[in-house]
Amino acid sequence: MPRIPWEIRRNFYKNSKCRVRFAPSPTGFLHLGGLRTALYNYLFARSQDGSFILRIEDTDQTRVVPGAMEQLRDDLIWAGIIPDEDPIRDGPVGPYIQSKRIDLYQTQVKTLLDNGSAYKCFCTESRLKLLKNTALKERQIPKYDNRCRNFTSEEIKERLMRGDKYCIRFKLIPTPEPFHDLIYGDITYNVAQNEGDPIIMKSDGFPTYHFANVVDDHFMAITHVMRGVEWQISTPKHLLLYKAFGWTPPLYAHLPLIMNSDNTKLSKRQDDIRVEHYKREGIFPLALINYITAAGGGFNRHMGLSHCYSYEELIKQFDISKVNVNSSKLNPDKLMEFNQLEIANLLNNKKNHEFLVERVIELLKQTFPDRVSDGSLEIDPVHIITTLTWAHNRITKLNDLVTPDLKFLWIKPTTNGESKNLKYLEMIGILSKKLESIDETNFCKESLKIYLKEFAINNNVAFPDLMKTLRSLLSGLKEGPSVVEMMEILGRDATLNRLKRKA
Repeated sequence: MPRIPWEIRRNFYKNSKCRVRFAPSPTGFLHLGGLRTALYNYLFARSQDGSFILRIEDTDQTRVVPGAMEQLRDDLIWAGIIPDEDPIRDGPVGPYIQSKRIDLYQTQVKTLLDNGSAYKCFCTESRLKLLKNTALKERQIPKYDNRCRNFTSEEIKERLMRGDKYCIRFKLIPTPEPFHDLIYGDITYNVAQNEGDPIIMKSDGFPTYHFANVVDDHFMAITHVMRGVEWQISTPKHLLLYKAFGWTPPLYAHLPLIMNSDNTKLSKRQDDIRVEHYKREGIFPLALINYITAAGGGFNRHMGLSHCYSYEELIKQFDISKVNVNSSKLNPDKLMEFNQLEIANLLNNKKNHEFLVERVIELLKQTFPDRVSDGSLEIDPVHIITTLTWAHNRITKLNDLVTPDLKFLWIKPTTNGESKNLKYLEMIGILSKKLESIDETNFCKESLKIYLKEFAINNNVAFPDLMKTLRSLLSGLKEGPSVVEMMEILGRDATLNRLKRKA
């Protein structure tokens, strides 16, 4: 069935209260800067009862990475940022991939050619390169000299008849008046004075970023454009395009840079700014979201930073007027604090226990694949939740549960030569029967420490040797948590199971 015409589709949202978009290029992974932009758009849309759109800007086909679009969308959904319209779900103003909207761009560029706002440029690559080199030699900023803007209709006709290749450029005009940035206030940049006429349609028939961006925002009825401050200098150019079309532009807000803790810029070469990196490291989505929102402002905080806010809280708190204009620094220590808080939050609600158990089981199978088949892996759900309850104040991420000194929690140790030769090993059978009589609610380290000391005295066993034997039988480790703490973590049943296997 044919699609409804573009302008009619746009009218579906003509009176929409708020429509924002996140429009990444599928040229690689989603990093923290992109996640912050998507998040602030999403929170703004939800706070205004509006819509959040995911649009893929892939007009530069030479830079497209296969699978990047799907990964971008998956990363957003993992982070809890769910688009209302996107390339997968589609929507009334799709397609949501620019390479599938070429017919729209070609129609709209003809409008600018017809009203004299754009022109065909026949300059060759060699001429443009010469212009650039000359400018650099004279220590000037390279820019196009607008030569083809003044061609007569006869000159254009002659070049077309010769079959000369051409692109289409937009005529810049002076912009002495400022535009209002919702974050930075009034901004003045005379684009015509500093730049040459930009290409809006390449010779291959694909639009450039600036042109496609404006056309898409108009036909998708975008009301607010919230993007990184690096695009602020391009805004006057975009506003001129709106003026040439006779369209009403959206409101603009530019987000300040996010910096590393040492004040250096985030770089795509950093592995630790990828969303995928945090997923692999066991960081929970809400912890990562709080990590980003803790830097840069934009929120009416009520409980300070030592609280992992829910999405509902963040939506209520979001205030675009509170966004700082200065660059903000990330604090990795805060990320670990937020992740620890989120583990505690998840544990406090029994509805989340199944999710946590699944995560831990998946982690155990990945970490100890050889133990899955031999049956020595402890993956009992009750044991997992008990362990998490003990550990949540001691760990900052789930991955900490599988470190060498804590692997005893999950792996049943095999009988080794040292434990077999210990003269106190025969006491373990007696101790096991005694431990069975202890109520599970009293199976805590304080009670166990008293009980084991009394057992050692009553059975003429040296307490240090008893502890050494128990440590070996329970964990196979020479170091780690205290014996009574091990027993408390493992619980009565798991402790007895391990001791009976050795006795």
